[in-house]
Amino acid sequence: MSSITQFLMERSSEPRLEAPAPPREVVDVALQCAARAPDHALLRPWRYLVIEGQALTALGELFAQACGDNDGDKARERAKSAPLRAPMIIVGIASPKPHKKVPDVEQIMSAAAGMSFLSLALSDAGYGVMWRSGSFAYDPAILEGLGLAEGETITGFLYTGTVSSEKPPVPRPSCADFVEEWSGPKQSRPWSV
Repeated sequence: MSSITQFLMERSSEPRLEAPAPPREVVDVALQCAARAPDHALLRPWRYLVIEGQALTALGELFAQACGDNDGDKARERAKSAPLRAPMIIVGIASPKPHKKVPDVEQIMSAAAGMSFLSLALSDAGYGVMWRSGSFAYDPAILEGLGLAEGETITGFLYTGTVSSEKPPVPRPSCADFVEEWSGPKQSRPWSV
């Protein structure tokens, strides 16, 4: 097994993060890795926002403002403090470009692959990451507050920093749980090694 395969087999999301955040040089390399995502027609249909310091508090305010009328004060406080769970958040943005051969959905998948590459590169550099989405990723007030243009969407909020405590291992499914061997129309059977 190659070192890359071993790294992928051991990858995990880390919810308990603290300072220090990755330095700019590390983030820059990780973003260069993100730009290596499969990209049909080289459209570069992504962009990123790096949020740290006081801007995390501003993001929390934006999250709190996005809470609905039915949400109580407790939900607003939880939303307000959510960005403070890490010293840095990188917001992935899918930014599809008009193209007759590359539909928006392919461009959004490319942007999501870039987020995955970004998270792997930060993990490889020794930092913890937690890719979050949830309702904030789709809320129009958040999209506007973060400066997204019409047609852009959030692929996720990548929380990153130094792992403060290891979490227990997550059980991984067997390939037989989610893979079938297809042999023709309406013909498939369980995957086996």
